[in-house]
Order: sequence, then structure tokens, then C-alpha cells
Amino acid sequence: MPSIAAFIRKTPVSSLRTYFEHTGVDLPIAVNWSAPDADVVRPLLQAVDEMSDEARSRVRIDAERVNAMADEVGQVALYGVIDDRAVLDDLGNGHARALWIFLKKPTEFRRAEEARYTDEKRRGRYWDGFVSMPGRDLRQDAASLEAFTAALRIRFASNNVHVDIFERTRSISDGTDFEIIQIAIYREGLPDDRFAFNNAGVLERRPYRPVFEAALTYEPATGVIEVVANVGESRAELAHFLTRDLLGIEFRGQKVPLRKYDLDVLLTPHEFATDPEDGIESVDVKLLRLVPFENNGERLTLECLRNADRTIWSMATERFGPHDPLVGGWRATQAKLTIKLRPKGEARRGKTIPLTITMSGCNLREQTEAEQLIGEKYLRRWGILSEVESGDTD
Repeated sequence: MPSIAAFIRKTPVSSLRTYFEHTGVDLPIAVNWSAPDADVVRPLLQAVDEMSDEARSRVRIDAERVNAMADEVGQVALYGVIDDRAVLDDLGNGHARALWIFLKKPTEFRRAEEARYTDEKRRGRYWDGFVSMPGRDLRQDAASLEAFTAALRIRFASNNVHVDIFERTRSISDGTDFEIIQIAIYREGLPDDRFAFNNAGVLERRPYRPVFEAALTYEPATGVIEVVANVGESRAELAHFLTRDLLGIEFRGQKVPLRKYDLDVLLTPHEFATDPEDGIESVDVKLLRLVPFENNGERLTLECLRNADRTIWSMATERFGPHDPLVGGWRATQAKLTIKLRPKGEARRGKTIPLTITMSGCNLREQTEAEQLIGEKYLRRWGILSEVESGDTD
């Protein structure tokens, strides 16, 4: 299984030994943990292949969770929920850090998973943000929590609701860490059924109740409340319950400013100013998609491929002359930029951050956490990204 193989190959042997000893998963063949790492991996993979289906499934599930938190975004989430960061600094790599928290601090690991889920959904289709009062203490006394959970039970007609409140950090575009409070909500849905095999191997339908997840965050420094939930009309209600029951103030329903992307700044040659410490070697506009002002049924795409020896502006000038669409009569609806970073360490080539931007969105959420910080910082500086009050956009 790819997930198990990646888990074993990328996790230090000492951490793998701790995992099998801690979980009590029996290895069907002996593994010499004192051997060089290369001589441990092969027999360990063989041992997993010879495990019972139940034991192998246990390892696969654990491996998938650890693998998911071993990348850069997962590491940011893990560091954001743990107090003693120095413990993680001393571990060998992302897999070792993720596995250490998975084994030693399972509650913090689950919270890091919740934090990652919430941040990856930010400003997407399942997200809303609301303006509230900064500097409030979140009330967590028994009466306040009961009022909050009671409101959830009534709203969703659910007898079982679990609420987990914890503090963590979130990085913004300039790299600053802000303290936020996250509220993870799990609620039981209406009864349903699904196919399953019984102990005799007979297929049958079994009743079950699905569990639905939602998340809220409150940032004391700004007062912003953010809500991630699948049902759009419930997001304002969740923010209302949080504001009323846990912050003790009135909910006004005002949404945070929306993001707006202005691509017309790229219609003329643009100087992409950067800071040396961010290690940016070059920025290029590779594609501009245009529509004429008088006809939305037409569009024109200008594109410079990797081996082009000119900018997109000089290409348009040379190809179209006095009819250059970048000069007037057209507006930009899509752009593709490449931000090339300088090589780090012994690497021969630096990474490239590809950005696809439309008037309503950007693919920044698909990049790593560090790349998101760089991209957002400079899209603002270059005048492409701005914010407007809700309802001011077309």
C-alpha cells in the first residue's frame, strides 16, 4: 500500500520502532532495529505485507493520518497547537514530528487536523467571516457551554453534539502569527442506512447516524469570527450562537470585507517589486485572458510559453501593432504568473510558484503555507489583491 510504504520509508527508524512498540501491532517477522536504516526498511515492509488484514488496516489508517500532517502545511498546523515547540525542533523530519504528536499527544494531533481542515477551507465556498468585537474573552464556564450546545441541538435537531475549544496560532501574509481560538463542532445527523457485510459474509443494510463537522474561529486581536460549514445559511447562525453565548455580545451579522482581484493592472508593463529576504529571482506574466468591453461573448488569450524570449506586453505590441488589445477596449479576466525563487542550499534550481488569478479568485490555496504567504503578500503589494466591503463587488 502506497501510504504504508511512504510512512515507513520517510519516518526515521527510531520513530518507527516507537510506533510499533507503542501501538502493540505485532510484526510477524523479526526486525533488527539496531541495523542500518536501509537494512530495516525492507524487512519492515515485508512484515507489513504478512500482517493480518486487521493489523495492516490499523497501520494503514495511522500512516495516512501521519503522512497527511508531515508536509509543510501540516507542520504549520502541528506547531500551531503545541506549547513546547522545542520538542519538535529536535526531531529529524516532518514524519518524525507528526508521529511524535500522534503517539504522545493524540488530542493535539486531532486539533492540528481540525486546524488544517479549517484553514484550507478559508475564503472558499464553505466559508464566511463576520465582524465582531476584538479583545473579548471566550466564556467556557458550564452555563455558557450548555447554552451554546443547546442552541446547536435545537438548530440541527441533533441529540448528540460535541464541542472542542482550543487555542492555536495562524500565520498571515507577512508571516506574523496571530493567536486564535478555534471551536470544532461535531453533530449527529438524521438516521440513515448503508450496505455492510455481517460476520457471516452476508450483505445487508445497517442503520447508522452520520456525523457532520463545522468549525469556528475567533481572533481576539481583530474580533473576526470565521465559520466553515457545508450549509450556507447555517454559518451566520453559528456565528450568532458563538457571539451571544460565548462572547456575551450582540451579533450584528456584518461580514468581513470580500477579496477583489484587479487584473487590469497587468495590462501595462508592471514592475514586480520584491524584498530580498523572500528570495524571489523573477516574476513573469505568462498568460492574460481578455474580453472586449462591448461583447462578453468573445475573448482573446495572450500566452508566452516557457521558451519565449519576450514579455507578454512586447509580444502584444509586436503582433498587433496599433490594434494591441492591451492598449484599450479590453479588460483582463484571467492571468497566470510565475514567481521563481532562488535556489536554496545545494539545490541547482529554485522552486517556481504558479499563480492562476481570475477576477473572483486565485489558486493560492493549492500552494504550500510558505508559498501562500509570499503570494498573498505580493499580490497585495502589486495592486492585484484588495478587499472591499460585502456587497460592493459586481
